[in-house]
Amino acid sequence: MQLSGLWLTDFRCYHEAELRLTPGVTVICGANAQGKTSLLEAVSWAATGASFRGVPDTALVRTGCESAIVRAESVDGPRVQLLEAEIRVTGRNRVRINQQTLRRVEDRAEFVRVTVFAPDDLQLVKGGPGCRRAYLDDLLVSVAPRYVAVRADYERVLRQRNALLRRGVRTNDDTTTLDVFDVQLARAGAALTTGRMRMLERLTPLVAQCYHELAGDAAVDATYEAAWLGESSDDPERLLLGALGERRRAELERGITLTGPHRDEWRLRIADLDSRSHASQGEQRTIALALRVAGHRLCTDILGTPPVLLLDDVFSELDEHRADALLAHLDATQTLVTTAGPVPAGLHAEQLLRVDEGTLAAA
Repeated sequence: MQLSGLWLTDFRCYHEAELRLTPGVTVICGANAQGKTSLLEAVSWAATGASFRGVPDTALVRTGCESAIVRAESVDGPRVQLLEAEIRVTGRNRVRINQQTLRRVEDRAEFVRVTVFAPDDLQLVKGGPGCRRAYLDDLLVSVAPRYVAVRADYERVLRQRNALLRRGVRTNDDTTTLDVFDVQLARAGAALTTGRMRMLERLTPLVAQCYHELAGDAAVDATYEAAWLGESSDDPERLLLGALGERRRAELERGITLTGPHRDEWRLRIADLDSRSHASQGEQRTIALALRVAGHRLCTDILGTPPVLLLDDVFSELDEHRADALLAHLDATQTLVTTAGPVPAGLHAEQLLRVDEGTLAAA
């Protein structure tokens, strides 16, 4: 499954842009703030419906415009698909695949999948638990799209439950509603946690393997920490429901849900020490790379086809050894690379493009 074309209108700094893609490596070069990352962002948005930079959709529309248009074409053997989207400043976006309205978010996975490497990936290691939970859930959705609905259900019930706790539980009806939310949250939370842990059984050894390939030194491992699970992961729905009951008094006092998958941690360690506090900057960056490479390999193993690789200015942050190691251990697939500097010596590009103030041309 690969991308064959991308067309943009009023997306970020682009008034109009057309990008024809080859099966191999495409390098997009240019000075900073010219629009290189925006091209990868458009590809990622077509695949996932969200910016990998964590900005709202309204930020993707060119200043002064009411909407942006993204069209992308994917090829999977003889099958050709066309995604057409209008991203609106106000109102709901419109997305169609093969002229049919996209009704389920998970259907995007059948269009194209991507793996994104970006400078902000360092936050996967240095940042708080929320960064690592988002990484896990995004990867889970990539390999098993049915979890789009599971995650959405959990987040919806969590918002409703938190709103009730903030408002205050004052009547019998409020208590009954809270009981219903507890049951719904336990059901969705147990399903989400089960999916995470099954995936981690395969992912965690891959992270250690990838780190060794990239750095060749200290051992990396990880553990999933969920206080509400205790020592056993058997019957997580019952355990989460029980934990919600035990924490209810504290939650009523603080007005927020204090237990559940939204507060779990996937703790990364290097040489048996917490990577957030004990790893060097170089080690942390290598762990972040290992996470992305491992996730890419897991998707490839499970789905039988590699996602499109999007490498956004990654090599500027790496020394020569780590850059060479990354190139040597990335599975061969369609790859889009942005760089403000010279093309890495080990990167053989089938297509070289240059961006200058939102204008794309062959280099």
